[in-house]
Amino acid sequence: MIINDPVGIKDQVIEKLKEVFDPEIPVDIYELGLVYELITNTNGIVKVIMTLTAPACPAADIILRDVQEKLSQIEGVKEARVEITFDPPWDREMMSEEAKLELGFM
Repeated sequence: MIINDPVGIKDQVIEKLKEVFDPEIPVDIYELGLVYELITNTNGIVKVIMTLTAPACPAADIILRDVQEKLSQIEGVKEARVEITFDPPWDREMMSEEAKLELGFM
């Protein structure tokens, strides 16, 4: 994951992303490996480039809204932008070891 963090809020952003879950999977989006890039700037804008487990994910709108709401709770964040990409496509190897254990893939 690429992180550009000139304002020093990366850890807060990651903690908030760990509060967002795909309703169908009991693991947060960060540990699932759905977050590809985090960018913060001094104007209070946080941009998250992420993917979904499948292009036709029925929970896409819920997940995007949750990410924006959680990031907006961070002091100093004026705008949370979420961009979805499917390049590269997500696969199970992108999950953290913790997520793989939780889902029984190890």
